[in-house]
Amino acid sequence: MTSPANWTFVLATDLDGTFLGGSAAQREELYDWIRRHRDEVGLVFVTGRDPEYIEALCGDGADAWRGDRVVAPWPDFVVGDVGTTIAGVQGGRVAPLDDLEAHIRDAWGNRGDWIREVLRDAPGLVEQDTAFRHRVSYHWDPDAYDPESIRPLKEAGLDVLISHGCYLDVLPGGVSKGPSLMRLIAQLGIDAERVLVAGDTLNDLTMFQTGLAGAVVGGAEQVLLDATRDLPRALHCSLPGAAGIAEAIRAFALHPDPPQELTS
Repeated sequence: MTSPANWTFVLATDLDGTFLGGSAAQREELYDWIRRHRDEVGLVFVTGRDPEYIEALCGDGADAWRGDRVVAPWPDFVVGDVGTTIAGVQGGRVAPLDDLEAHIRDAWGNRGDWIREVLRDAPGLVEQDTAFRHRVSYHWDPDAYDPESIRPLKEAGLDVLISHGCYLDVLPGGVSKGPSLMRLIAQLGIDAERVLVAGDTLNDLTMFQTGLAGAVVGGAEQVLLDATRDLPRALHCSLPGAAGIAEAIRAFALHPDPPQELTS
């Protein structure tokens, strides 16, 4: 990993549908551009994915849902699990940073088992089978879901986030992608004017609400497009995924040698 002091540009990006979105050629162009400028470009994954997924993705390109093997570059840092993990990357491993996670642990308070009990018979919710440290996540059926089921969670100061039209996450109060990213940026002493955030679904909204330059990539959820329409630094890109990120790097003039435009 290069030193953050040397970074002239930082990409803080969601994965599914964003950094991993677009055609294989569009992803390859962006990834190769990052590798060519690795000494001066910082890369932060800001994702709902867990550390194990990222290690597999960057290690050998394993990502069954896409059906191809364009290997993603390793990030320098990870804001994972919808902001409830803040981690560094060393030697092919994603390792949580205890000092930056202290407020997350305090806000969570080991309430996972209590949350599962509250929602045990809640209609329209099936718990995901991935074990998360500071969140509980469900597959969400909007037709069967009863919003009253989450009332005790909100009364207890927890946040509930619905995204992708099929997921419901229970998070520590005040913890999400945007606030956790800003904590990391402050800790690293990064110039916020040199940071681009990128995303495509509602769980990315808090990244755009930080006021950082933002790429709402082509094909984003309508609810995210609506929520960011009046945010002055949230660019609604015409191109999808990785190509949309490249489009925003050019539009905000964040690097003197930006990645080229690929429309297909």
